[in-house]
Amino acid sequence: MKYIAFLRAINVGGHVVKMAVLRRHFESLGCSGVETFIASGNVIFESRAKPESMQTKIERHLHESLGYEVTTFIRTLAEVHAVSQYQPFTATAMKSAGALCVGFLDAPLDDAARDTLMRMKTPIDDFHVHGREVYWLCLNKQSESTFTNAKFERALKVRATFRGVNTVAKLAAKFV
Repeated sequence: MKYIAFLRAINVGGHVVKMAVLRRHFESLGCSGVETFIASGNVIFESRAKPESMQTKIERHLHESLGYEVTTFIRTLAEVHAVSQYQPFTATAMKSAGALCVGFLDAPLDDAARDTLMRMKTPIDDFHVHGREVYWLCLNKQSESTFTNAKFERALKVRATFRGVNTVAKLAAKFV
């Protein structure tokens, strides 16, 4: 089975990892056909293991090897394709957005977490939840928003990593 791992904390905040090194880490775990896509922690790989066990194995290995936590979210190619095709907001809103990102989660949000997320809306930030993904529409540049991944995780008590929808769409087009 072919998967895409979305890794948090790769090449941000001073945690620099060369893509060749990241590929070798995945290969050392028994993954095959390992490729990276842009230097922000997107790894495509093949494995016979179930996604849940691979996620734990990758996180443990990268923590031991790199010396810091690398939260990992694994999706099948079909799931990434579905995320890339999903329309969380109106076409007009999406076209006028300064940024549109998708947050990958371990599990769907419960009702309390959804309510907390919706209270984080601002005049420039809107959110939509679908399955194990959260969509964030920012009318302005992301840098003008008060919303951050860290703020999201603290408020909702969940793990997440965000990617621009254009990155997700390029991944889907290339590997699906």
